Amino acid sequence: MLVGIALLMTVGVYGLVAAIVKLDDGGLYLSRQPGGGAWGRFQRGLGAGILRAAPWLMKGLSIAGTAAMFLVGGGILTHGIPVLHHALEAIVARVAAFAGGVGGVLQALLPSVLDGVLGIVAGALVLAGTSLVRRIMGRAKEGATPASR
Repeated sequence: MLVGIALLMTVGVYGLVAAIVKLDDGGLYLSRQPGGGAWGRFQRGLGAGILRAAPWLMKGLSIAGTAAMFLVGGGILTHGIPVLHHALEAIVARVAAFAGGVGGVLQALLPSVLDGVLGIVAGALVLAGTSLVRRIMGRAKEGATPASR
């Protein structure tokens, strides 16, 4: 049963992604439909609307996808390092207790916020590390003799 659900979800997600990728092609196709009747005008209007909305949709998806990557990455790190996981749980509990009436809302939202912050910090550290290695490798190549290149 679970295998069937997993397969259905996989096909559904990849199908949705394929539809989003081809959205502008579908909009262009609809916007070029002939005919002067109500149906033709509807298709052309729908196509034009899709073409106008597609860049905004793509931008929104890129922002949401980036945020999701930070949240998931931070969550993986948080759950993979028990000391960090327990420390964040303690922080959330203290903040929720201090907040009074909105403590329940904070207790629900704060773990995700902290996972996101941790994901951003981890990403920044990885970026700094890879940038440093690239700079060092670039200097090593500049200092190499022509025969060793």
